Amino acid sequence: MTTGKLFSLAHEERRELEQVLRQRKADGLIVRRANALLLLDDGIGAIEVARVLYLDAETIRGWRRHFIKHSLRFLYLSPYSKREGHLSFELEAVLKEHLTLHPPRSTNEVRAYVENKFGQEFSRSGAIKLMARLGFVYKKPKLLPLAADEDGQRDFIIQYNRLCNALMDDEAIVFGDAVHPEHQARPAHGWFLRESRPAIAATSGRKRVNIHGVLNLEDGLFRFVEAEKINAETTRQLLQKLEVAYPSKRIIHVFLDNARYHHAKVLQPWLKAPKRRIKLHFLPTYAPHLNPIERLWGVMHRNVTHNRHYAHFNDFTEAILNFFRKTLPKKWLEFRDTVSDNFRVITDDNYQLIG
Repeated sequence: MTTGKLFSLAHEERRELEQVLRQRKADGLIVRRANALLLLDDGIGAIEVARVLYLDAETIRGWRRHFIKHSLRFLYLSPYSKREGHLSFELEAVLKEHLTLHPPRSTNEVRAYVENKFGQEFSRSGAIKLMARLGFVYKKPKLLPLAADEDGQRDFIIQYNRLCNALMDDEAIVFGDAVHPEHQARPAHGWFLRESRPAIAATSGRKRVNIHGVLNLEDGLFRFVEAEKINAETTRQLLQKLEVAYPSKRIIHVFLDNARYHHAKVLQPWLKAPKRRIKLHFLPTYAPHLNPIERLWGVMHRNVTHNRHYAHFNDFTEAILNFFRKTLPKKWLEFRDTVSDNFRVITDDNYQLIG
């Protein structure tokens, strides 16, 4: 801090204080302190600054004394005299670059690194505010498909859009897949009282409900087969149900993944039978995001299994089947914005690969 008039800021000090005021999520106390110091630097007396900020003059004088003693670190000192760390904007830029290249798992890692690298101590809440100030949020990495073929995804989306645009009234498009919900509790985030300790009882079994289904995004029609095992036979049964559900359709386009039972040789005679109306289309390899029915499985879990305990497997099975038989047709208009064919190409270039 320079001297001359009663209170004067160095150019760099003023610049940093002005940047604090421009931060959209800066702590209120920090902003008021920065505002007061800038007004004092403008030549306004402590009494007038206090009147403008609706504070008492002694508070402003105290802030001035603390700033003279601690410089910009004063902004981050607790009002209860507990010292809190402070980094200049230049050091914050260095820290941001490091954390971008080496994403921390917790604020404890951030605090340890800052103390070791810069000699500054931050509390947990201070570290959270620091991370927000640097533009970081707490999120979970996305699991990218293994060896996803970008060109294959683009070609699929182009061909699918062409099919949709040329679809005749006597044609239909459905998406098929299998899902295997396990009879086990699935804890999920929710809103609970702060003082509560929410928990959900686990189940002892590992039985699964095996569902092989197809979904039409236009009308929400869902047909499925429940079986002990998903195989070529359940595929045939499912496709046969589909033809019964659409007796007036000349062609039923069925999009499937590349599971072996969808390509099974024993299925070919049935597919090639006279007057067969099923036409199979296959997704690119490792591209489950191009199958909207995958999103339906997520909706099912949110409605049936998340934070729900089913003591008996039969109760669990009944809840799963009721979702597909009753809830889905009743709430399809509510679900369809989530279960959509808003396809896009997933490429590594769109993500920061870690690990």
